[in-house]
Amino acid sequence: MSKKLIECESLSVLYGKRRVLHDITMSVGVGEIVTVIGPNGSGKTTLFKALIGAIQPSSGKLSKASDLKVGYVPQKLHIDETLPMTVKRFMNLPGGHPPEEVTEALTHAGVPDLDKQQVMDLSGGQFQRVLLARALLGSPNLLLLDEATQGLDHRGAADFYRQIGEVRKKLGCGVVMISHELHVVMRQTDRVICLNGHICCQGEPEVVGISPEYRALFGLDKDEAALYLHQNHHDHQCGSNERGLDHV
Repeated sequence: MSKKLIECESLSVLYGKRRVLHDITMSVGVGEIVTVIGPNGSGKTTLFKALIGAIQPSSGKLSKASDLKVGYVPQKLHIDETLPMTVKRFMNLPGGHPPEEVTEALTHAGVPDLDKQQVMDLSGGQFQRVLLARALLGSPNLLLLDEATQGLDHRGAADFYRQIGEVRKKLGCGVVMISHELHVVMRQTDRVICLNGHICCQGEPEVVGISPEYRALFGLDKDEAALYLHQNHHDHQCGSNERGLDHV
């Protein structure tokens, strides 16, 4: 079993009197990719904030590895369109990094030749790769992605998630991704957590994708769920009966 980078047990979060999350028990290990899926308002971003310490849990236990170092890729980042800025300058904000570190991060993100490009001239997919490169500065061992492909088309999103798989392979970091679309991320995911205020179910992606809990959460019947996943994941190698689903 891999070393746990972060682990929470019976974690709950209240906003005033409103309970946003309750009884969350999960962990992320070294080299593991975990995807958190759920509809709007299900508490996905709140869970991220709790994991990185931006908000304090109302109850429960949160444990972090002593050497935990987190890299974060946001949904989007707004930059003043009138501000001329190269990718290299953007990568060095706010305090600067060694040139070889910037080069290495851009290479790991799959955009090694963009350092002289103007940020405002980048495509959506290129800019998300640059945000990924920024998150990789300093060699984090846990990477958090908050719906990082929002606004990208299907091909762009799939390409981005393939790059995440390469990052995991090369750097060995753990990854937690928030997504609405299981079919897009499942090729790169080891485990899926289905969230709606609490963990409805969790397990390997092919099993979660046809589970009653997942179908109910996203309004799919059994045939729709199976067809949806098959069409978008036809070449994924599935294990058979050994793959399990944990119900909560």
